[in-house]
Amino acid sequence: MRVAVVTGASSGIGAALARSLATLDWHLVLLARREDRLRALAEEVGGEYELCDVGRRDDVERVATKVTERHPKLHLLVNNAGIPGRRGFAEIDLDRLEEVLRVNYLGAVWCLRAFLPALEAAGRSDVVNIVSVAGTVAFAPSGPYSASKHAELAFSRSTAAELRKRGIHVHTVNPGFVETEGFPQATALRSAFVRRLVVEPERVANHVVKVLERDKRETFVPAWYRLAAVAQALTPGLLARVASRSGYRQARDGQR
Repeated sequence: MRVAVVTGASSGIGAALARSLATLDWHLVLLARREDRLRALAEEVGGEYELCDVGRRDDVERVATKVTERHPKLHLLVNNAGIPGRRGFAEIDLDRLEEVLRVNYLGAVWCLRAFLPALEAAGRSDVVNIVSVAGTVAFAPSGPYSASKHAELAFSRSTAAELRKRGIHVHTVNPGFVETEGFPQATALRSAFVRRLVVEPERVANHVVKVLERDKRETFVPAWYRLAAVAQALTPGLLARVASRSGYRQARDGQR
């Protein structure tokens, strides 16, 4: 039995990925904070769930202990949980800034460390980090979010090299704008042109399945978003001006 843990599974990309993996006979352990959503999805996919706030290290360690007691061998960990910031560094509430960093970056670190023994015990396992194009592009209207994703990107790249020799294959997936409950891009983005670039979470889920099948290390979805990373490296000033025009309207924040 192949066992997968998916964080941020109550909606959006996490829920879509859970459904996709279930069709491929993965046994799923779903983690998030909303029990009603998790219970319903676990019943739908024939899996399990645990309430977990990945922004709290003690919570992650508690849940990992429970899960690995039932499943000492873990074949897949998907670090998907994330929250938006939608404020610049000068305006964001500092408690929110700290939460964004804990959930988006440290949550992935804590989950990897907590589940590492079980991933190694599987002999060959995979970790998928759902990062973001924002991890490659400095986006002024949402600077704290971009900073958290820059950190997660560095973490993902470095662990890809560090853990390969231990049988753990780390994959970095960088989605562009994705329409989810916690990230309502179609209504939060000012630019009509940029709103047309928004994709559905099912597209990201299908992409992740292909990444696992083909053992890709770092990918973008849609693929042409890689051009943004190249532009950031070559012409950071120009890209910053363009990005600032597509800033967010105020919108309700949420966690996947």
